[in-house]
Amino acid sequence: MSTRVSDTLRRIVLLVLGVLWLLPVYLMVANAMKGKDEYGVVNVWQPGGFTGLIENLGQAWTLGRISDGIVSTAIYAIVSPIIAVLIGAMAGFAIIALRLRHGFTWFVVIFCSTVFPLQMVLMPLFIGYVETDLYDTRVGMVLIYTVISVPFSAFVMRNFFSGVAYNLFEAAALDGASVWRTFWSIYLPMSVSALFAVFILQATFVWNDLLLGLSLSQSETVRPVMPALSALQSTYGGSTMPVVLAGGLIVSVPTVVLFLLTQRFFARGLSLGQF
Repeated sequence: MSTRVSDTLRRIVLLVLGVLWLLPVYLMVANAMKGKDEYGVVNVWQPGGFTGLIENLGQAWTLGRISDGIVSTAIYAIVSPIIAVLIGAMAGFAIIALRLRHGFTWFVVIFCSTVFPLQMVLMPLFIGYVETDLYDTRVGMVLIYTVISVPFSAFVMRNFFSGVAYNLFEAAALDGASVWRTFWSIYLPMSVSALFAVFILQATFVWNDLLLGLSLSQSETVRPVMPALSALQSTYGGSTMPVVLAGGLIVSVPTVVLFLLTQRFFARGLSLGQF
């Protein structure tokens, strides 16, 4: 009986949390369906019509140049996490499998890189980008997103590889496999789930970033999608709130699709990665 009560309470709690989590999404969709004359007049809980939603989606797509932002952000959210995950996997492999001297110290140094807020280095970073002609370039955006993604990737992969028996590395060495071959042929394939989990987290971070996009890019063909979305709500954007909310729906779709397509790898990676 106690088990049934416990299961029932657990389901009730999960149901309540799910409803609370979906309420903002409902409000976002309901108000994105309203026209400019309806917003602020009609009750916020009452949705508008699908015609208004289609019109607002079209205005957000054209006025905010969201299409350019999506293309740029897709490049950043794919290339940067892939590079960062590979570098992080190499770092974790070196610390654990190669028994790197002062490995724990290196691990602490890498982890400390995730502690300090990005705002501390934003001004020097901006000056450095301007002086090196990396400002407002896609190469510069890929570079900074890669750099800030490496510490967390190395942290997770180090924790993952610490759960792999060292005998595996020794057996590969006895069979004549080089360190590089051992990493690429043995350690990397067995960590696919953890790699996917880290990639998804970092890709989501890059996709949702606003600060770096506003600070290090300016042109419509380079800036990420979040600064493009924020421009809709600016003083000179001239867009109504339903249009801004419709733009928010557009930019939310890719990350939702990513999680739905890779949820199996993500869930398994979270459990194996020992976050």
